[in-house]
Amino acid sequence: MKPSQPRIFVAGHRGLVGSAIVRVLHAQGQDNIVTRTRSELELTDQAQVRAFFAAERIDQVYLAAAKVGGIHANNTYPAEFIYDNLMVQANVVHEAWRSGVHQLLFLGSSCIYPRMAEQPIREASLMTGPLEPTNEAYAMAKIAGIKLCESYNRQYGTDYRSVMPTNLYGPGDNYHPENSHVIPALIRRFHEAKLSGASTVVIWGSGKPMREFLYVDDMAAASVFVMQLERAAYGAVTEPTHSHINVGTGEDATIGDVAQLIGQVVGYRGRIEFDISKPDGTPRKLLDVGKLRALGWQASTPLATGLEHAYRDFLGNASRA
Repeated sequence: MKPSQPRIFVAGHRGLVGSAIVRVLHAQGQDNIVTRTRSELELTDQAQVRAFFAAERIDQVYLAAAKVGGIHANNTYPAEFIYDNLMVQANVVHEAWRSGVHQLLFLGSSCIYPRMAEQPIREASLMTGPLEPTNEAYAMAKIAGIKLCESYNRQYGTDYRSVMPTNLYGPGDNYHPENSHVIPALIRRFHEAKLSGASTVVIWGSGKPMREFLYVDDMAAASVFVMQLERAAYGAVTEPTHSHINVGTGEDATIGDVAQLIGQVVGYRGRIEFDISKPDGTPRKLLDVGKLRALGWQASTPLATGLEHAYRDFLGNASRA
């Protein structure tokens, strides 16, 4: 371990994004990384979080811990989604400040933006209209996380930054049949249909909504990039009340087209049908990534390549499915 290295806490290191951030930091030669499982540190418990920060002398925090899920989970458990995420964010941000942590990166979600936001969605669209009802509770918690960081920066002079990723997928994902996001859910569904010889795979909704998908290792690389920016460079593209930065590819596709591509990657040969009685969610969600590109970063993993990596991860981690 190099003496000059910062002591970095990655909250949520077993999750999709947190595990990818750890991979990127290790690849950069960072050895001084602190992690805790949920059984070791319950982030919704303020006393535990306070004791952790008091003991560990952390320099930087990547706040990737969150309760996450797809449309079904968000629609079914809104109280859990808003409570758990608010508590984690409030505890980590506040106790990081109390213990003298000057640098923190908060990871949000593109669902913070209004359901009918102008496309592609600029950071300035925040709080300009109603949210998507199916994930409103989660979105409100993430908006609060941005405002937590901004408020501590304004009052205490901290350097707490926020990045808002588009829809993520890749190694470390959750493949639960009901509580997962669209890509891992479809990977599992097509894989099981392939094994059973099913003639048809049914997809929720019309297949017409447009979505942008970002490979999680690209998201992690962007997160580390933003954390390591000089404060002046970060401030040059952000505003005091719109301090977050979008992270995405700048390209989108219909859910139907994505389903077809996943079917090809998995090797499924049957038909795809769409159940229009199920909700579509937001009609389109494409992020404007101009701020991040102006700073010198852009995604590098094509969707087809990322899906191949994700399917290999699914095959190698059946226990997580």
